[in-house]
Amino acid sequence: MASFVTEVLASSGKLEKEDLSGKISKMSRKVEDTKEEVCDMINKRYNDFLPSLQSSEELMLQVDAVSKEMDTLKNCIENEVQNVHVAVAEYTKLKQQLEKNTVIITMLGHLKEFHSAMEEFNKALLEKKYVDAANRLERARKSVGSLKRWKTSELPLLSALSSELTVQRENLIYHLGDEWKRLVIWKLPSTKEPAGEMSFLKVELKLSGACSKDGELKPPTLLSSVLQALAIQGDLQHKIKLFSQVLLKNMLKPLVMYASLSVRVTEQQGEGTTLALQCLEESDEERCAPSKVYNKLLLVLKTLHLHLLDVSIGDKKLSAILGELIWEEMSHTIIHECLVHSIPTNSSQLEKYNTVIKETEEFEKSLKEMEYLQGDSTDLLKYARDVNCHFASKKCKDVIVAARKLMTSKMHNTVKITPDSKLRLPKLPAPSSEGKVKPESLKEEVTMENSKQLSAWSMRLPACRISESVQQLMELALDTLCEAVGSSTQSALQLFFTVRNIFQLFYDVVPTYHKENLLKFPHLAAIQHNNCMYLAHHLLTLGHHFRNHLPQPLSEGVATFVDMVPGFRKLGAQCFLAQLNVQRVELLERLSTAHNFCNLDDEDNYTAASKAVRQVIHQLKQLGTVWQDVLPVSIYCKAMGNLLNTAITEVTAKVMMLEDISSEDGNHLQTLCQTIIDEGPLVFIPLAEEKKNKKYQEEVPLYVKKWGTFKELVIVLQANLQEIVDRWADSKGPLALEFSSSEVKNLVRALFQNTERRAAALAKIK
Repeated sequence: MASFVTEVLASSGKLEKEDLSGKISKMSRKVEDTKEEVCDMINKRYNDFLPSLQSSEELMLQVDAVSKEMDTLKNCIENEVQNVHVAVAEYTKLKQQLEKNTVIITMLGHLKEFHSAMEEFNKALLEKKYVDAANRLERARKSVGSLKRWKTSELPLLSALSSELTVQRENLIYHLGDEWKRLVIWKLPSTKEPAGEMSFLKVELKLSGACSKDGELKPPTLLSSVLQALAIQGDLQHKIKLFSQVLLKNMLKPLVMYASLSVRVTEQQGEGTTLALQCLEESDEERCAPSKVYNKLLLVLKTLHLHLLDVSIGDKKLSAILGELIWEEMSHTIIHECLVHSIPTNSSQLEKYNTVIKETEEFEKSLKEMEYLQGDSTDLLKYARDVNCHFASKKCKDVIVAARKLMTSKMHNTVKITPDSKLRLPKLPAPSSEGKVKPESLKEEVTMENSKQLSAWSMRLPACRISESVQQLMELALDTLCEAVGSSTQSALQLFFTVRNIFQLFYDVVPTYHKENLLKFPHLAAIQHNNCMYLAHHLLTLGHHFRNHLPQPLSEGVATFVDMVPGFRKLGAQCFLAQLNVQRVELLERLSTAHNFCNLDDEDNYTAASKAVRQVIHQLKQLGTVWQDVLPVSIYCKAMGNLLNTAITEVTAKVMMLEDISSEDGNHLQTLCQTIIDEGPLVFIPLAEEKKNKKYQEEVPLYVKKWGTFKELVIVLQANLQEIVDRWADSKGPLALEFSSSEVKNLVRALFQNTERRAAALAKIK
C-alpha cells in the first residue's frame, strides 16, 4: 500500500493530506460496513433466531482482512507522523477515528471467538466430551466478559449473548447431572417412616460407573470427564457436598450408632457395585466395639474409593474433597457414639485400652492411604490417646450422677450408728513405697486405727441414726479416692476434686431438694442433723488417710476436707434449729388457747386451759417418740429440754401477769402446773429401753433452764404468807434464787387480800 503521507514540502512546510484523508475515509466506510454485517449476522443467529447466513465464513475472512489492513494502516501512520510535528493537531482527529475503528475490530474479534467457542461446545457436548465442552463454554464466557468491558458495546446484542451462554451452561449442567445420577444411585427410606434402626435397612447405594450395559468395562475417562467438567463449571463441590450429607446421614452414622447394623457389598457384572445395610441377628450388644465400627466404615470407604472417588480433580483426589466434608462430623460421631462408651470404668482395665488406640491408628492410616485424611494427628486419635483423662472424666461424671441420685432419694431409710462403728477404709501401702498402687491392693480393708489412742471414745460418734443413702455416699467417696490412688497426676486431681464436689453438692442440693419435708417432718430434720454431723466427723480425717498416697500437689497438703467441716456442722445445726422453731411456734399457739389462765373458776376457761396443757404434753411426747433412738442422747435431751422450757416459761409469764388470783383460781392453776411437773419429765425418753431413761428424767433441771422457777411458782400458788416469807428468807432462800422481789410482791398481791398480814409480809420481801 502506498504511503498516506507524501514528502514534506520543504519550502512551504505543509503536508499534502488529500491522499491520506481519502484512504482513511475509505477504510472507515469499510469498517462500518463490516460492523453492520457482523452485528446483523450475530443478531440473526442469537437474538432473532434466524437461519445462519451462508456467507458467515466469508464474513469472518473479510473481518480478518480488514483487521490486517487496519493494522498496516495504523503502523504506517505512526511511522510517518513521528517526523511530522507540525501536522500533529491536524491528524489528531484522524488518529481518534482510527482508534475507534480499532476498538470495533477488537469487539468483532471477541464476537468471532464467542461464536467459534459455542460451535465447538455444541459439537463436544454431542460427542460427550464434557471436559472440552466445559472449556469451550468457559472460553465463550470470557469473550462475553471482554465485550461487557467496552462502554460502546451494543446492549441488546450483549443481552442475547449472555442469555445464550446461560442456556448452554444449564444445558451442560443438566447433562452432567444426568450422568452423575447414572453413576451414583441412592435408595433411601421414605421420610414418612419413623426414624430408627429398622428404617436404615432400606438404604442402598449403587455405583454403576464401573461397567457398561453390555458388561464391558467403561473407560475411566467418562467418570473423570464428568467430574472434571463439574469442577470447571463450579458445580462439583455442591454435588459432592450433597452426596456426603446423604452418605453420612444414611450409611456412615447409622453404622456407628447401631451395633446390629452392618454393610453388604455386592458386585454384579454389568450392573455395578451395590452397598446395602443389613441387620446382624446374632448381635445383642447395645454399643459396638471400636474395632467393629472401624471395619464397617473402612468397607464402605474402600468401596467408594475403588469405584468412584479415586479420580484426580486438579491437584486433589476426589476422596480428599469428600474427606474434608465428612471427617469432622464422622469423627465426632465415632467419639460420642462409640469411643466414649468404650472408656473403662475401672483403672485396672486401662492397660487393655492400648488395643483400641492401635486400632484407631490403623484406621486413620488406612484413610490417609486413600487420601480421605490429610495431615498427622486428628481429634479421633487424640481422643483415644487421652484415655486417662477420659477415664477420669467418665468416672467423675458417673460418680456425680450416682451421688445426686443418692441425695435425692428418700431420707427416712436409716441405719444405726454406734460408738463402735468405724469407717471402713482401704489398706494403703506405706508412703515410702514407689510405683503405682495396684487396684487389687485396695480391696483389702482395715479399720482406721492408731496404736496409740487418746481414749476409748476418741474419734467416735455417739449412737444415732443416719440415712442409708448418706452411708452409701461416704462409701462412694472412698471408692473414688481409691481410684485416685495410683492414677496419673491429672486423673488423681480430677477424681479428688470430684469427691470434694460430691460433698459440696450435698451441701447445696439436699437442703433445697428436701426443704419442705425438713420443715414439715421432725423425724427428717433430726436425720438430716445426724447426716451432716456424720459427714463432718469423717471429713476431719478423710484427707489425712489418703494424702500421702496421692501424687503431687495433692500429697503436699492440698488433699484435705477439713475446711468443709464447719459448713456441714452449721448446716446440720441450722436444719434442726429451724425444726425446733417450728415446734416452739406450735407450743405457743396451743398455750394461746388457755385464755391467759385467768378466771379459771369459770368452767369453760378451766377446760380450755386444761386442754392447752394436755396438748402441750402430748406434742412433747409425740416428738419424743419421733426422735427417740434417732438423735444422740445429749442432743435429744437438750432439744426436749428447750421445748419444755419454752412451755413452762410461757405458763410462768402468763401466771405472773395475773393481777387477781382467787383461792379457786389458785387451786386450778396449781393443778395445771402440777400436771406439767408430773408429766414433763416423762418426755425425756431418748432410749428405747424404759429403765435406762430414768436417769435423764431425774436430770430435768439440767436441760430445762426454768424448771426450778416453775416449781417455786407451784409452791407459792399453794403456800400461805408465812411460808412465802420463809422461802424468801431475806433474799437468801430458794424463792429468791428464782424470782426478784418485785415479782414475788406482785404474786403475793394477786394471791392475798390487802390485810395487815399481807403488808407485813410484803415488808419482809425486799
